[in-house]
Amino acid sequence: MPLSLPTSLEGVAFVEILRGASAASDAHPSLLVEVPHGADEQVHYDALRSQLQGDLPSELDHFFHVNTDVGAWAYGRATAEAVLRAHPTRSALLVRSLIPRTFIDCNRPATKEGAAEHGVTAGIPGYVEDPRDLELLNSLHRSYVELAARAFQAVCGAGGFALVPHTYAPRTVGISSVGRDIVDQLHAVYAPDKVETWPLRAEVDLLTRKEDKTLLAPEGVEEKLLKAFSQAGFSPVANDTFFLHEATLGHGWSAAHPGHVTCLEIRRDLVVEDWLPFVEKKPCRERIERVAGVLAPALSDLLRATPSAR
Repeated sequence: MPLSLPTSLEGVAFVEILRGASAASDAHPSLLVEVPHGADEQVHYDALRSQLQGDLPSELDHFFHVNTDVGAWAYGRATAEAVLRAHPTRSALLVRSLIPRTFIDCNRPATKEGAAEHGVTAGIPGYVEDPRDLELLNSLHRSYVELAARAFQAVCGAGGFALVPHTYAPRTVGISSVGRDIVDQLHAVYAPDKVETWPLRAEVDLLTRKEDKTLLAPEGVEEKLLKAFSQAGFSPVANDTFFLHEATLGHGWSAAHPGHVTCLEIRRDLVVEDWLPFVEKKPCRERIERVAGVLAPALSDLLRATPSAR
């Protein structure tokens, strides 16, 4: 029997089940959308910041607005809706982290070790030092990871598929480390006379392989999405800016369920209304639908060959 499905947990995760128009009320989800950086609104930042007691850098919300995956939840949910229009008897499970990665990263282990040489930041930023804050953040992180693990096992463990959507900032900027001076570093690299000197990232980067090129995504999905994004007018790559690094939980979920998890990055300026670095941004519905229109057919093809789980 499939595992019981997780439910929303205040301050940790929002969980939603979407059902196709003809789906039975007890239809077990065939698709999971897990958004580990789903806390992308100012209210998410404010809610957790108000609970922290230690000294943190001033204007830290500037880092939040540069670094958070705004648009990932929006295009992940829109993709699920489109998949269910193609498969009206199916259902989908959606999991959105409510924990801002500015304080602790739900796509990393809860440690202060990262992999800077590959652009992978630590799970706990260096500026979080107060023991009371570390205790709270570790507890929230543990609750989220346990919830996400249940979701992956319930869906992928039953033969279904998962989408893990991310967005990243338009440019790779020269930030050497994430410490107490992170806001000062960001103000420097995003100065008007400096920002356009940094290289643009790919519009779409599929995270399908490990560093040694071992494929963990579903067979054929990499080729299918590269072609589909190109035909839709994007310039996609695979495992270019990032790959499925062992220091990420995206790698962990993909390795635990090989052939059932698809992760990707979309450049953030392509899914929001206006991309400005230090302020809250809103997803653009038209741009979100454009991305979902590429992802949904590929995921629909995967489900077409998969029996519904009960």
